Amino acid sequence: LHAIAGQELIEYLTVVPSSRFALTSTALPAMAEATLSSASAKFATFDGLRGTGNGRSSRVASVAPSAATSPSLGRVQATATPVQPPAAAPAKRSKVEIYKEESNYLRYPLIDDLANELPNVSAASEQLIKFHGSYMQDDREARQGGGGRAYQFMMRTRQPGGKVDNRLYLVMDDLADQFGSGTLRLTTRQTFQLHGVLKANLKEVFSTVIRNMGSTLGACGDLNRNVLAPEVPFVDRPGYRYAQEYADKIAALLAPQSGAYYDVWLDGEKVLSAEEPADVVAARADNRFGTNIEGSAEPIYGTQYLPRKFKVAITVPGDNSVDLLTNDLGLVVLCDESTGQLHGFNVLVGGGMGRSHRNEQTEPRLAEPLGFVAAEDVLYAVKAIVAAQRDYGRRDDRKQARLKYLIRDWGIDRFRTVVEQYLGKPFQPFRPLPEWQSKPYVGWGEQGDGRLYYGLHIENGRIKGEAKKALRAVIEKYNLPVRISANQNLLLCDVRKAWRPRITQELAAVGILGKQYVDPLNLTAMACPALPLCGLAITEAERGLPAVLKRIRAMLDKVGLRQQQAHSLVVRMTGCPNGCARPYVAELGFVGDGANTYQLWLGGTPNQTKLARVFLEKVKVGELEAVLEPLFAMWKAHGAKAESFGDFTNRVGFEAMKEFMAGYTAPVARQRGMARRITVDDELSNKLQEVARQRGTTVAKLTREALLQYLAEQKE
Repeated sequence: LHAIAGQELIEYLTVVPSSRFALTSTALPAMAEATLSSASAKFATFDGLRGTGNGRSSRVASVAPSAATSPSLGRVQATATPVQPPAAAPAKRSKVEIYKEESNYLRYPLIDDLANELPNVSAASEQLIKFHGSYMQDDREARQGGGGRAYQFMMRTRQPGGKVDNRLYLVMDDLADQFGSGTLRLTTRQTFQLHGVLKANLKEVFSTVIRNMGSTLGACGDLNRNVLAPEVPFVDRPGYRYAQEYADKIAALLAPQSGAYYDVWLDGEKVLSAEEPADVVAARADNRFGTNIEGSAEPIYGTQYLPRKFKVAITVPGDNSVDLLTNDLGLVVLCDESTGQLHGFNVLVGGGMGRSHRNEQTEPRLAEPLGFVAAEDVLYAVKAIVAAQRDYGRRDDRKQARLKYLIRDWGIDRFRTVVEQYLGKPFQPFRPLPEWQSKPYVGWGEQGDGRLYYGLHIENGRIKGEAKKALRAVIEKYNLPVRISANQNLLLCDVRKAWRPRITQELAAVGILGKQYVDPLNLTAMACPALPLCGLAITEAERGLPAVLKRIRAMLDKVGLRQQQAHSLVVRMTGCPNGCARPYVAELGFVGDGANTYQLWLGGTPNQTKLARVFLEKVKVGELEAVLEPLFAMWKAHGAKAESFGDFTNRVGFEAMKEFMAGYTAPVARQRGMARRITVDDELSNKLQEVARQRGTTVAKLTREALLQYLAEQKE
């Protein structure tokens, strides 16, 4: 091993099974030192990746055992520290990488920009403020005369598992009216978005959220985003309790530590919060295998943070309400539901939706199995995966910087080998799972503790108008906590059974109806906000989807697929190809590709476990009937019993569908008032046909005239 250095060592590690190594962890420092001192080491790296405050200290991490050793990991076999030696020449970096490195851990120039009277922030601060939970936006429909931009800011909260206490919901409702657009937006990652905040009001809005036990830190930016978990509060089902517990722990483990958040928004004042669990503190501090950046104010992230966003979801076997496979990291709780004993977690990696039009190097991908990890090791495994992405993810091209591209380029086996070096032990084999299901938790349900939850369908997650007022009144009156779903819906929790009739009635009065009154199409549909605020939007999504869903329902009815769950489908729409509403796993995905123009993606499945594919490019929104009606008619005519549209699409294939489209003739709609039939015997039918020929008219017209004349005579 001493003769192998640099890239050769890493390549060696990827092909030699970990069981071949016999060195113990105590022998590693000498081996690593000898390896990294070789003149042949030529890794590319970035200044500051393992830096301290100024981002210039050594990038070689110690691998000596730490005093804060986790008992569960103990003495391990077969580890080599996967650190990157200094580069022979500076590697190319994107501008965002430079902004991060020079920011003093996300402080500057943001602090200075917030203090001036301009309506916007600088280019550097525009990137940095994302880490704090905000995007600078331009309302394209409210621009001043002469083309000036109408700057405002969107604030996004962080709510692991979508869990929101009563107090924070009421605060968010107030902030929306006082400083925002008057609406609250529920996101596809179980958070709030508050739109329309002016720069002058940002500090007051952020500080209010923080002082009311909320947070926005890490809701955006190149770090771990909000951790998803099933929103349903099943108190009597251990798997769901563990999912929420570990969503909270992972969010805490991967939260930034430098204190910049309080410096920017509270002028350095620290707001007391709940004490962190001991296992989170221990996992964050542990650095026996090079996961941490020694001496850094950000021990996991360093001055550079991650190459791009990092998304985590956790769920229980069979419940895919979080779209698990679309995340960088997915965890599945494996426990004994009868005793409550937690065994561990299946781990999946490499999912992600974002792509760019006509750039074949970008693509949506689904996460794939990495292995199983015991419960006591899961936080260390999460940290090891993040460290691998931090050290090996691309920083020169942000379009190629997500974890999915590292795994695509390396392959899952090589990635697993490197992560195991950071973890200090191999993953166990991935354990079998039941088939996934994805059903929205909408309607009334039992929590398991004698109380109820009420899942509310919120169209595209936008809480507004009279519905917003009524929701606030109910939540305040009954002192209810809520949870946000990954499908942009809202659950009222801890409802006493005696309150059910009153709450149902109060919300129905403003149009928030029970599940049985909502079209199944709408229950599973999602759209991103898109125009006019999102800077990446090419066309409509949130504002356009409701009308499109009505047209789809009309087409389904026309071809004979009535309004029932068996003949519904998952529809999602985004205003650009970044995929925030996850259209690439929908049965029918609309992806913005121009003004009022979309790509059509088909082939996702109702449980979101298969990627859709591009069926057609550049479809105008006014031409949807010409495209979709033939497909629905083919589904009606040739689909198997209870076969979903996505499964049907994958079975028959695009070529057959396009051939059917080309030869399709739409059924002629009956004229209004001509929809009923009258049956006559053969003798009368023959006479009517003969008289009709003699008079040069049709049987229908002749019969109608005769009947009208007869009825008139009877009336007389």
